[in-house]
Amino acid sequence: MPSRPRRVKAAFIWPFALVLAFILSAFVTAAYFQQVQVRDRALADRMSAVSRLLEQKLGKDTNLMEAVLRTLMQNREVQAALADRDRESLLRKVGPLFQTLRTDHRITHLYFNGPDLVNILRLHSPGEFGDLINRETMNKARVSGRVAQGLELGPLGTLTLRLVVPWRAPERLLGYLEIGEEIGDLVEEIHETLSVDLFVLVDKGVMLPEQWQHGMALFKREGSWDRFGSRVLIAQTAAQAPASLDDRILARLSSGGSEVLRDGDRIVHLAMLPLDDASGRRLGDFVLVRDITALQGAFMKSIMTVTLLSMLVGVGVLSLFYFALDRVERDYRRQYELEHQLLRMGTEYQRMLQIEKLSALGTMVGEIAHQLNNPLVGVVNLAQLAQREADDPTQTRDLLKEIERAGADCHSFIESMLRFAKVSNFESRATDMTQVVEEAVLLFRQTERRRLPVQTSLPDPAVVLAVDPILIRHALFNLLTNAAQATPGEGAIIIGLEPGAHAHTGAPGWILSVTDHGVGVAPDILDKIFLPFFTTRVEGTGLGLPVVQHVALVHGGYVSATVRPEGGTQFAVWLPQTPVLAQTNHANPSKPVA
Repeated sequence: MPSRPRRVKAAFIWPFALVLAFILSAFVTAAYFQQVQVRDRALADRMSAVSRLLEQKLGKDTNLMEAVLRTLMQNREVQAALADRDRESLLRKVGPLFQTLRTDHRITHLYFNGPDLVNILRLHSPGEFGDLINRETMNKARVSGRVAQGLELGPLGTLTLRLVVPWRAPERLLGYLEIGEEIGDLVEEIHETLSVDLFVLVDKGVMLPEQWQHGMALFKREGSWDRFGSRVLIAQTAAQAPASLDDRILARLSSGGSEVLRDGDRIVHLAMLPLDDASGRRLGDFVLVRDITALQGAFMKSIMTVTLLSMLVGVGVLSLFYFALDRVERDYRRQYELEHQLLRMGTEYQRMLQIEKLSALGTMVGEIAHQLNNPLVGVVNLAQLAQREADDPTQTRDLLKEIERAGADCHSFIESMLRFAKVSNFESRATDMTQVVEEAVLLFRQTERRRLPVQTSLPDPAVVLAVDPILIRHALFNLLTNAAQATPGEGAIIIGLEPGAHAHTGAPGWILSVTDHGVGVAPDILDKIFLPFFTTRVEGTGLGLPVVQHVALVHGGYVSATVRPEGGTQFAVWLPQTPVLAQTNHANPSKPVA
């Protein structure tokens, strides 16, 4: 069967589509990672800004608080009240100032402590006094005798920017003034300035749950001690922390990474800054939360737009490429069909020409046979009679033997021509191919002297074809004889029958094959073996294989010869799978040869 024409579109369109898809995927991936880098750089810039702004605000507020305390220390009435440890006088004279500082400047703590570090008055909580103040800033101011400041965690779980100033009279130390601002006010200012949320987390190891709960109740705040495993939230600029923020994410943030989380309808980007107190000890962390919902939405919209446009352009290019290839493929298919039509026409023409030649040759041989057969029979009979009644027995016998030998040779040749001419007439009928093969094998075994083994490979159940059984048996017998003559040793001859399509048209049919184990047909004579009267054997007539070919042609089939690589030759007769009728007569109108 001829190979199908190649599909030009399939051979080019799919690789081209894959290349376009790869380019589009690479572009989208590159755009995504570029957006991630831009997003991470923006967050890193915000972190740097938060760090700088926090430092600036701490410095500014520290200067403000020191100025307040220095101004307060100029008041002699306040100085006398501190020297006398007069709580009521201090509260009366400094209370209004503290309320103003609290309202206008977010000052949350103001202490008066004695030289022994015992608290005299807390203006933000007047009812609590008399305890020893033993904080880092207080100890630094006591040891150095100078101003000390820094972030400190108070006993109530509040993180406060504290400043401590020693108050000295000319003759003695009067005590210490301490002023403070809670970190919550600082982070709120940063939130308003940079539009980011800050969450202040403190390590649970630096405070007790009771302290934290007391401070939350005192300042009327809400929170959960158990929200995180090792940290507790003490200040925040948003109503609540992202619901998906947990210890696992905090651990990744602590290692210097960033996280993108979905918090309800928002998408937030998180990072972390360390939180150190006045002694340099790490108390906890600032968690920076940036809302990137609009940024992410704009990015996704741009990516989808670019992707859609790229897909539209790709589809357009593919469509143009497809239509161009479709035109090429149609032209290719037309050329392919034209070539194969010409090939089939040439093949049919050769078959018709061969049939006409063989038919003419059969008519000629039949006529010659009729003209010569009867005289030759008479010659043979007279020669035999002369051999018995001659006067000179020896000489007559010798002459008659020569006459008889010549007549017998002539008679044998004429019989071969008669068999060749007989294939021009055939009668097609439903025939059991297994029976035809068995009969041909039986006839071959009766005439073949070496008793070569014959093996058959036939389908079960038996195949029934519309053929002339006499002609098929005759052709098969010729192939068996030819195989026996080509086999030098005791090799087996193999007969096979199997389904097979026509080599050119693809029509269904059956292949009857005979395979020998001889030396094979020489390549230079392979194309001549089916020519009438061509033979390589002295005793051959050159009509055996042409008869086989003619039998195949009159049945609408063909015969082929193949030299096997392992040795030997296989002759295969292809017969069409025609509908089997009750009995069909395709006799040639020419006169049958007796």
